[in-house]
Amino acid sequence: MSQTLDRLLAEIRSCRICRDCPERTPLPHEPRPVLRVSTTARILIVGQAPGTKVHASGKPFDDRSGDRLRSWMDVPPEVFYDETRIAIAPMGFCFPGQDAKGGDLPPRRECAPLWRGRLMVELRSVDLVLLVGGYAQRWHLGQNAGATLTETVRAGPRSFMFTENRQALAVPLPHPSWRNTGWLKSNPWFEAGIVPALRGLVGQRL
Repeated sequence: MSQTLDRLLAEIRSCRICRDCPERTPLPHEPRPVLRVSTTARILIVGQAPGTKVHASGKPFDDRSGDRLRSWMDVPPEVFYDETRIAIAPMGFCFPGQDAKGGDLPPRRECAPLWRGRLMVELRSVDLVLLVGGYAQRWHLGQNAGATLTETVRAGPRSFMFTENRQALAVPLPHPSWRNTGWLKSNPWFEAGIVPALRGLVGQRL
């Protein structure tokens, strides 16, 4: 890992902007940024933000959603958590809290504008980006994202500008939450076509 990335990660992991200088309501608990990255990883997973279990453990996708995502990718946990091969950097690094119904709130507004551009530049080997959910897809694909998540995912892998000077291949995915089981049943084309393509692209890079 480069010294530049080491310094940046130290800054990110000590960040308190969403609690001390929030745009709106302060984060209701102590920040705990969760990410795993390196300069050698060729695959980057971009999710939404940590949930309650990940906030407690500090380990990304350490829940049933992670089990499903690893199944889609066809990788065992020891490979999934090898940050020299697979980087994980959600749109919001800290658990954002929950709404009145017990659902997770959106990623904090302060996080991505402050850190995302600087971090992506340091991920020098990434050439495959898994965009998990609408927040990741809209940020990274911009106008090339579809009008809905279903439309974006169904269009399949596509090239996009990962940084200002470098392209990568994006694979838009629905969130692997078990709350999306109904979506998967209503859209069988995803597991029939997108998942095999995803496994092929991941396997090529591992």
